[in-house]
Amino acid sequence: MLAILLYPLGLTVWTSLYDGQLSVRAYGELATSTLFLKVLRNTVEIALTGTLVSLVFGYPVALHLAAQPPRRRTACLIMVMLPFWTSILVKSFALVAVFGNQGLINQMLGYLSGGQISLPMMFNRVGVVLGMINFLLPFMILSILGSLLALDRRLVLAAETMGAGALRIFWKVILPLSMPGVIAGVLINITLSIGMYITPALLGGRQDMMVANLVDFYTRQTLDWTAASATAVVLLAISGLLVAMLGRVRGGGMPGGAA
Repeated sequence: MLAILLYPLGLTVWTSLYDGQLSVRAYGELATSTLFLKVLRNTVEIALTGTLVSLVFGYPVALHLAAQPPRRRTACLIMVMLPFWTSILVKSFALVAVFGNQGLINQMLGYLSGGQISLPMMFNRVGVVLGMINFLLPFMILSILGSLLALDRRLVLAAETMGAGALRIFWKVILPLSMPGVIAGVLINITLSIGMYITPALLGGRQDMMVANLVDFYTRQTLDWTAASATAVVLLAISGLLVAMLGRVRGGGMPGGAA
């Protein structure tokens, strides 16, 4: 089983280093490639945007779920996890029907505004980010919820006894103790989003290509397997670094963690 995993990885690394002779030429060309640097910047910007929006919407949902009785929380968690029951390919095609110029949202806006309002949500960064949020939001909610459920409620009761208001309790007690879950959710979202291929391919435009799409471009359009392999290795290294950081966060025994 380990060989099945390591063989394609080793082959990818070998292909990135061997182009008639062993060298790191492909990596040097990537470091100076305008296309690669632009795509890498796009990937980072889109990943951070999707993660930030997921955090903004995910934290209140997790906070609400943590305050519910167990039976109701379970029912709500089933709804949160519904997106996991459908493949990302199917969801992306469904979002095309929702976000398109003649999609559900623009048809409703056109009906309400007499045809005066139409939002461009396809083949641009907006479509990519919205599509990513649909996939990433449950991971953010579950990560934060774990920290909130592990929080010692006696600390909240102590703060209430001392006369602290709800807002002060949130800023001074709940938010700091839930930070391991927040950090874990952020790292999970970024790790998943930087490697996305289907969503930017279907919902994004040429100006919003991500690194995984660049690998596809090198292999199918330019047939430059060395550059494609080097790009894949760089993406793998970034993902590995993020996974290592996630392991430290979840295994570090931080207060309120959901390890």
